[in-house]
Amino acid sequence: MSPSLRSVLSAVLVALSCLLVPAGVLAAWAAYGLTDTRGYVTAMAPLASDPAVRDVVADTVGDGVARAAGMNPLFLRDAVRSFTATRAYRTAWDAGNTAAHTAVMKALQDDRADRADGPVTVDLATVTGPLKRQLTVDHVPFAERIPIEHTRVALLPPDHLAALRKGYRVLDVAGFWLPLAAVVFGVAGIAVAACRRRAITATALGTALGGAFLGLAVAVGRSLTLADLPDETRRPAAGAVYDALTATLRTASWLLLAVGLTVAAATWLTRPRSPLVRRLRGRRAPAAPAPAPPPESTRIRA
Repeated sequence: MSPSLRSVLSAVLVALSCLLVPAGVLAAWAAYGLTDTRGYVTAMAPLASDPAVRDVVADTVGDGVARAAGMNPLFLRDAVRSFTATRAYRTAWDAGNTAAHTAVMKALQDDRADRADGPVTVDLATVTGPLKRQLTVDHVPFAERIPIEHTRVALLPPDHLAALRKGYRVLDVAGFWLPLAAVVFGVAGIAVAACRRRAITATALGTALGGAFLGLAVAVGRSLTLADLPDETRRPAAGAVYDALTATLRTASWLLLAVGLTVAAATWLTRPRSPLVRRLRGRRAPAAPAPAPPPESTRIRA
């Protein structure tokens, strides 16, 4: 294969690799990060103490209970807001997120497409059970008398399940193959290149650029997500949730940017004609030995 053809093939493979890097990271995050219940609950746990999230929880729960019981919503909001500062609330928060995520993932992974789908629901007993146990441990009066009622709450409507299942299957495949294809194309592009140092530099710069685009996409997605919310008072809470879920993506984007720039700089600095390499070679080159003076006897004879 001629050097020019090798250069063209290497450029195509490196370009494909750099294009697949941000897409592969995004697919892997969606396929393995968002679908892991333990990781999801861990990411959402700090939000239990977020002031904006606590305000939304207090307003939502307080208004709902007030409508059901015919009570003053302001009093109930203050009571719920005080409850959100307790350990029992954090226990209920983790239990609720675990139950909701488990129910959604079970519905997405269900392959029985022939049956009539109903809405995805979660049993409130999975939340009130841990809450009751925690209140009992904290010796809260009458905690043992809290009823554990099996009430189903809808999470996803049935008309969205078919599209969500198809999307989940696509992500499950793409989350594995896209990152693998990016690595394979990058290695192949460097291997067939006529000048491998140049190919390594291009791959590193392309990876850094992909990391920058990924970070930009996360920021644009946040802006668009918050802009679509009709209630502006809930945007801080939604922003906190978005930031918690995309923390891994932001870290990955900065890591790709840093690694790519570091490899590119190291490759450029260690090229044969770089001043740094010439300076190091000059320091390591041994000095030429000085000519030895003629023996004393030879000078006397002369």
